[in-house]
Amino acid sequence: MAQFHRIKGTHDILPQDARKWRYVEGVVQEVMQRYNFSEIRTPIFEETALFARGIGQLTDIVSKEMYTFLDRGEKSLTLKPEGTAPVIRAFIEHNLGEKKPVHKLYYISPMFRQENPQAGRLRQFHQFGAELIGSPAPEADVETIALAVDIYERFGLKQFTLKINSVGDAACRVPYKEQLQAFLRPRLDKLCRSCQERFEKNPLRILDCKEEGCREQTAEAPRITDHLCEACHHHFEAVKTLLNRLEIAFEVDHRLVRGLDYYTRTAFEIISGSLGAQNALGGGGRYDLLAEELGGKPTPSVGFAAGIERLLMVLEKENLLPEFQEGPDVFIATLGEAAKTWAIPAARRLRRQGFKVDYDFMGRSLKAQMKEANRSGARFALIVGDNELQAGEVVLRDLATSEQETVAMDTIDEMLRQRTASQS
Repeated sequence: MAQFHRIKGTHDILPQDARKWRYVEGVVQEVMQRYNFSEIRTPIFEETALFARGIGQLTDIVSKEMYTFLDRGEKSLTLKPEGTAPVIRAFIEHNLGEKKPVHKLYYISPMFRQENPQAGRLRQFHQFGAELIGSPAPEADVETIALAVDIYERFGLKQFTLKINSVGDAACRVPYKEQLQAFLRPRLDKLCRSCQERFEKNPLRILDCKEEGCREQTAEAPRITDHLCEACHHHFEAVKTLLNRLEIAFEVDHRLVRGLDYYTRTAFEIISGSLGAQNALGGGGRYDLLAEELGGKPTPSVGFAAGIERLLMVLEKENLLPEFQEGPDVFIATLGEAAKTWAIPAARRLRRQGFKVDYDFMGRSLKAQMKEANRSGARFALIVGDNELQAGEVVLRDLATSEQETVAMDTIDEMLRQRTASQS
């Protein structure tokens, strides 16, 4: 019979890795809550039109990468490739804007894109993200950027850089797009095929192309920050002033336009020196037009998303993951049927007292059980045989030092509590 394997571009998170994921998710949740962001969970699939309208028909995500299928009712559904459009859909659907003017929401969720798998880029990947919905103020942009930076600093990352730019709004982007196209038109045959396809509908994306030839051709391209309307210019200057006030270092990157159509004004990205070509840890920006595009009222918003797989790669490379104690507090080893019968309720009672407890399920010898206790990473072993049962005692052994003592059964809880506290 053929053996099954995981689908290309996915991975199994095994127990020794799951503890790292729990750590990362815990830190993210901790910092999000300090900033008073509340968790939101949206479905893993949505109507395809949500992403086509929200992200943009001409983006690579919509045109090439989405996992789209028909359900039994012939409705087109898509596994979510990003988190912002579903959050805004939920915001509109549940009338959250009627309940208070500003909402601060975060998520941790799997996403799906049919990309070419490589290091830090999978077909099922995981992101954490935040959306600050309802405020047009530059303070909201900076709050979101500071949140992202503080998450990475909380992990101890040192080698990362914040890049920012402004992509203007609908008013100033149209004339800039025409100037950019005029600059690119005589160079069109020297651009890669993808950039040639972007020329008419999405020329700003050409600035973000990583092909060396395209970067050479766009080196002298007009900068959008030189063509911002007065309102966008003042907004961008305020963002930079506030970042300086918070002593958050940044670089203005005139090529930074991000990959989604819904961005307006501020765009930002955080990159790591510990990653290779795929060096973006996360990024985001302002998207004041998205809610209206999805059928809601005009609602200014700003947010970011970040990859968990890439963050874990950096934490591994920079040796920033803590030591994990995953073994039980105590392993009960028994000799004889009476002792085995005693162990089952004893384990349950200790678990209810808050201890992590395990015992043998294979009917092995006492020697084999002690080997298993050591292999499990247990801190202590409780050794019980018929003689101990008759005397109302157990042997408590410290598996790190091999020191042991005989203790009364009715003092086990207190003895374990004292020992585990002294080793914490």
